[in-house]
Amino acid sequence: MEIKQFYDDNLAHASYAILSKGEIAIIDPARDPRPYLDYAKNNNGKIIAVIETHPHADFVSSHLELHKKTGADIYVGKLVGVEYPHKAVDEGDEIKIGDIKIEVVNTPGHSPDSITLLIKDENGQDYAIASGDTLFVGDVGRPDLRESAGNINQKREELAGSMFETVQTKLKKLSDNILVYPAHGAGSLCGKSLSDARFSTIGAEKKDNYAFQINNKEEFIDALLEDQPFIPAYFGYNVELNRKGAPDFEESIKAVPRISNESELKKGVPVVDSRSKDKFKAGHVKGAINIEKSLKFETWLGSIVKPGEKFYLICDSENDFDMMLGRIAKIGYEVNVEGVLTNPSSGLVKSKEFDIEDFRKHPEKYNIVDVRNQSETKQGLIFNKAKTIPLHELRKRINEVPKDKPVVFHCAGGGRGATAASIAEGELDADVYDLGAMVKDFASKK
Repeated sequence: MEIKQFYDDNLAHASYAILSKGEIAIIDPARDPRPYLDYAKNNNGKIIAVIETHPHADFVSSHLELHKKTGADIYVGKLVGVEYPHKAVDEGDEIKIGDIKIEVVNTPGHSPDSITLLIKDENGQDYAIASGDTLFVGDVGRPDLRESAGNINQKREELAGSMFETVQTKLKKLSDNILVYPAHGAGSLCGKSLSDARFSTIGAEKKDNYAFQINNKEEFIDALLEDQPFIPAYFGYNVELNRKGAPDFEESIKAVPRISNESELKKGVPVVDSRSKDKFKAGHVKGAINIEKSLKFETWLGSIVKPGEKFYLICDSENDFDMMLGRIAKIGYEVNVEGVLTNPSSGLVKSKEFDIEDFRKHPEKYNIVDVRNQSETKQGLIFNKAKTIPLHELRKRINEVPKDKPVVFHCAGGGRGATAASIAEGELDADVYDLGAMVKDFASKK
């Protein structure tokens, strides 16, 4: 048996291939099916099963496309309630792959329909779990994503209570030597304190994971609900898309119109500029939103642009078109792209130059907006009189930004502040500036 992990750094997402005697099971696959098809080809194997541990909120799965391309059966928990061809599984069901078996364990908590997969070796011994979003290294899945998404809605307190029962009655009973393969690592918004380790053991989690240390249910619920990160706008959309099954990856990307950079863009359709903030400031389409193609581009796109909202995408070059559309397809937003183009050569506007020395000497002359997340501002403000509006809320709260003085946006390192300034530049009748990475100088003097 071989367990192969595939890891997407952008969404901190781990998926798996389980290979035994030429047969392969794919667990929680990402949107692009090619790595799994290549793995099967390179190992002379056949994908016979695709298993979804739950309907994912933070990425779009290729389970349906893999089924269509390979004939593999799709296995999902019986509570998920899907319409595509599948085999519904429940507690104790087994899936045979070559010489090994995968046992289904119902583990509600992150979602009411979550399952964990107990992988048994060739001798029938418990070897590893693919824990989906139930158990992470150092954390457990957040319980607050299914209050209004999916076919079953549950209050976060109820699901946190279910997670307590899952930890106490299912996970704690597993042997210490069992390997833990989670669906996410550090940086994922499906938990709050995930380790950057890619896998673990049950023994290590029993020792170090806070969720295993709390034996009182009420205390556990309070601890699990406290300080969870914000919920991006696209999460509920992805739950539904995964329950229906996404369109095929390559075909969906190819369907996005490639348009000339001299095309007249439709009024009222947002423009997302994925170039660097320096290039953006030097010349951009009026009103464009600058979301750099950084590590977390997908997350911020899906937090700032609403599901179903059409937008234009500006890339550095035509060579970037497919790569950026592939990243956008990870969250199912490629169908929202009105057209992809390079930056126009004329009719551009420039961002105003920021006089940092004037700001240092006279900060009272500026309105300061802190766009960090609530969990960050809760630890203390960098500027005492700053107004706090998290970046993912800025578009709908833009009228709360005071405009009687020039406005300076900042975050913790410069990335989100630049995006915020671009949003405000297109919306406010005021001078708008991005403090950028210089915020670190001010933070170090607090």
